[in-house]
Amino acid sequence: MSSLAAFGRLAAAAWSLARNDALLPRELDDLYPPSVKALSQSLRAFAGPESRSGRPGERLARSFEKLGPVAIKLGQLLSTRADIFGAPFAEDLSRLKDKLPPFPTEEARREVELALGRPIADVFSSFGEPVAAASLAQAHEAVLLDGRKVAVKVLRPGVEHRVAQDAEALTLAARLVERWSVPARRLEPRALAATVVRATELELDLRLEAAGGDELAEIMAKDGYMAAPKVIWDGVGKKVLTQEWAKGAPLSDPATLDLPGLDRKALADKLIRAFLAQALDHGVFHADLHEGNLFVAAPAEITAVDFGIVGRLTRAERRYLAEILWGFLERDYEKIAQTHFEAGYVPRTHSVSAFAQALRAVGEPLFGRTAKDVSMGRVLTQLFEITALFDMRLQPQLVLLQKTMMTVEGVARRLDPDHDIWKAADPVVRRWMLRELGPAARARRFAEEGLDALRAIARLIENPPQPTAVAVTHEPEPARLTWFAIGAAVAGAAFFLAAWLF
Repeated sequence: MSSLAAFGRLAAAAWSLARNDALLPRELDDLYPPSVKALSQSLRAFAGPESRSGRPGERLARSFEKLGPVAIKLGQLLSTRADIFGAPFAEDLSRLKDKLPPFPTEEARREVELALGRPIADVFSSFGEPVAAASLAQAHEAVLLDGRKVAVKVLRPGVEHRVAQDAEALTLAARLVERWSVPARRLEPRALAATVVRATELELDLRLEAAGGDELAEIMAKDGYMAAPKVIWDGVGKKVLTQEWAKGAPLSDPATLDLPGLDRKALADKLIRAFLAQALDHGVFHADLHEGNLFVAAPAEITAVDFGIVGRLTRAERRYLAEILWGFLERDYEKIAQTHFEAGYVPRTHSVSAFAQALRAVGEPLFGRTAKDVSMGRVLTQLFEITALFDMRLQPQLVLLQKTMMTVEGVARRLDPDHDIWKAADPVVRRWMLRELGPAARARRFAEEGLDALRAIARLIENPPQPTAVAVTHEPEPARLTWFAIGAAVAGAAFFLAAWLF
């Protein structure tokens, strides 16, 4: 019954897109191949009166609003890529970031009191109207009893049920795509859907978001590229999150870019470096860095809000990411290819050198050119074609990273159309490479391996293998002590070598 309901929602989504002429819009007819053009014209027979008003982006935004939180999240991602889809299309979708219709303030007050278990007057001296409304929640301006200005985020009533329905529909769509589209299987649609669903489900508990925001605020303070508002823990519940008021003006407002004294190039550099420093240095990053979640102040201060989606990387994944970025910075395509093979991203049945050659074909045309001269749509198309030739499959654990990289680059390009993402990334990646792959790092790893060996020997001494019934042998005590001494000597030497190098 659940599958039937999900199929019904998918059909309703297709119908809504067709009614708005947002599935295959008429404005793009000249770009479609003959078969797709014929399908587009057939779908137009179902278009309603609403399809005749507005640009394609406006019609798609209207459809996404009706389709619910997951579709709105997709629209938010698309709105950051003006370099791929065009500025008008991106601008039309940008309203999905924080300008959705709000729910009544009285409902928000009731939700706050239920979540905190006390009257609203016991926490806030004032509680105002909504200042921003997104797919899952809306934010209200308020003042604490001690006079501090804060933002109170409140989940939309009943949003959990809507997300559950969307999750079922998305899961069904992924299964259908995997079954009927052979080329799409390497993108792991079911694993991708599961990742998106899990991330959205975590956003429904604002206590987790508060913890993520608190953790990232500590991390951001170490680098200084970005800041986060302080969490007010007395105002946190499952459906309510209170933070100090974010400094600056919202980046989602087009007028913000014209503020006096704003250094747009420095802001774009800081945004790229903030994301990379979080991901590489700490293995945890804000995974929803679209304009609706960013505030800026002159000359180049950035404050991030909305920590509902936090990405995490293992040490191995961080190393692979850094080596791939470093390879592009140094134009070392052989190294990039080798890293892909070592990580298991490309099957070893293929040639490393051939893959390096293919990467060169994509990377070389990018160097020495300004951002406005590079078509990211063309680059992505080339990458897709090349990775398909080498059977490279999507890595579900890296979905949030890839999605955030696309979003961050899109925002940076909006801040500075001539932005050079590679130049901005260089100092952070170079710092990581020197720290993690230089002589000191090798000595540290040697020391760690020596200590691990010592611990293993100590465990072996404390719990020696039990003799079998077939053959009973006893290692002489002096031999045990000798091995212990050797292990201690190795670990000690490693320790002192590391201390000397540092």
